[in-house]
Amino acid sequence: MIVSKFGGTSVASAEQIKKVASIIEADSKRKYVVVSAPGKRFEQDLKVTDLLINLAYVALNGENTEQCLHAVIDRYKEIALGLNLELLICDVIEKDLQSRLSMDHSNKELFVDSIKASGEDNNAKLISTYFTSIGIPARYMCPKSAGLVINDFPERAIALPEAYENLQNNLQNTAEVIVFPGFFGYTKDGLLRTFERGGSDITGSILAASVKAELYENFTDVDSVFCANPKVVNCPVEIEEITYREMRELSYAGFSVFHDEALMPVYKAKIPVCIKNTNNPSAPGTKIVSSRKVNRRPITGISADSGFSILYVSKYLMNREIGFGRKLLQILEEEHISYEHTPSGLDDISVIFRSHQLTPEKENRIIKRVTEELHAEDAHFRHEFSMIVIVGEGMNNSTGLAARAATAIARTGANIEMINQGSSEVSLSFGVHQSNENKILQELYQEFFASVTIG
Repeated sequence: MIVSKFGGTSVASAEQIKKVASIIEADSKRKYVVVSAPGKRFEQDLKVTDLLINLAYVALNGENTEQCLHAVIDRYKEIALGLNLELLICDVIEKDLQSRLSMDHSNKELFVDSIKASGEDNNAKLISTYFTSIGIPARYMCPKSAGLVINDFPERAIALPEAYENLQNNLQNTAEVIVFPGFFGYTKDGLLRTFERGGSDITGSILAASVKAELYENFTDVDSVFCANPKVVNCPVEIEEITYREMRELSYAGFSVFHDEALMPVYKAKIPVCIKNTNNPSAPGTKIVSSRKVNRRPITGISADSGFSILYVSKYLMNREIGFGRKLLQILEEEHISYEHTPSGLDDISVIFRSHQLTPEKENRIIKRVTEELHAEDAHFRHEFSMIVIVGEGMNNSTGLAARAATAIARTGANIEMINQGSSEVSLSFGVHQSNENKILQELYQEFFASVTIG
C-alpha cells in the first residue's frame, strides 16, 4: 500500500486534479490520497486557505461575509466546472461553510481553525466526487469518523497514540481509494484543531504509519529536493537520497519542502518517503530513508532561516556559580520562550531563540530580572540574525570541515556570531547577521558542491 499526499499546487485547479487522478490510476497500490486545500494557480494568486482566513476574521469582526464567502465558493465552482462535475458538490461546500460560520465565536482560535480546515475538507469531498465520476472507486473519509484524535487546546496539536490504532482499524482492507483531508483532526470532545505549518504533510505521515504503508509519497511542484535554496543558489544539485535526520535538520533551518514534524510518524515506523513532482511524476524524486551509503561529498545540504534573536548575558566567574544557567532559562520559560542554542564562555552566555516570541515588554522584563535576580553585569538583546546549517551523514568522518565552512564564510566578509556542532555530528550551525545570509549560502555552496564530482 502507498499513501500519496498532494500539496496545494497539485490540487489548485481542475487541470492539476486531473494529473492527480492519472497518478492514482497509474499504480493500484495508491490506496490512500491525502489532499491539501487548493493552492496558488499562478504567482500572484491567493491560496484558498488565505481566502478562508480572511473570511474567518471578517466573521469575527461582525462584518458582512457574503463577498468573502463567494470568493471561496467561486474557486471550487471553477474547479468543479473544469472537471465536468455537477455543481451540487458546490452546494454541499457552501452549506458546510455556512454551518461553520454559524459556530460559536467565543474561542477565536478554534473558530479560525474550523474555517481554515474547510479548505482541505471540502477539497477532499470534491476530489473524491471527481474520482468516482471517472471510474475510480473512491470514498471521502472524515478525520473524525476515521478516528484521528488529537490533544486538547491550547497545547500544540499532535495526534494521540490511539489515533494510529483507530486509523488502522478504520482504513485498512479497503477496495476503494480513500480521499482524506489533511491539516486537521478532532479532540476527544469533538473539537476541530489544525496542525501547525505543513499540516497536510503531518496527516499523510500519520496515515502512512497507521496503515503500515510500504511508501509515503509527497507530491509537490518540484522534481526533487535541492541541496540549497534554488532562489538563492543558481541550479543547485538535486538530492537523490537523504536520511530522516538529515532532512529534519534541513527542515528545521528553513527547508520548505517538508515540515520537520511531519517526519516523526514515518521515522518511527521506518517507512521511506519519496518527494515527487505532480507535473512530472516519472521523475525519480528524492527518497528519505533510515540510512544510506555515504558518498565522497560529506555535505548533503545547506539551509538557512532568519528571524532569530540573541540574549547576551555577562557575569564574572559565571562558570563557578552553580545553577546560573538553569535560573536564566527558567526566566525565559516563565516568559513562554523556547530557546534554540546556548553557546557560552567562562563569564558569558548567549541564548538564541526565534524572534517572534518576543515583545518589547518581554524584553524589558527579562533584562530587569536577569540584572536584578542573577546580578548580571551586562544583559542585552540583539536582533535580525540567521541560522546557517550545513548537514550531512558524512560529516563525522571528515576532518577540517568546520574550518572549511568558517573560511568560506570569512571570504564573504561576514562575522560569525555563534558556532554549534550537533551531538549527532550530522549538522553544523552558524549564527550570522541575516543581511549576510544569501551571500554566505552561495559561498558555502561553492565550497562544498560546485567543485566536487561524485564518482
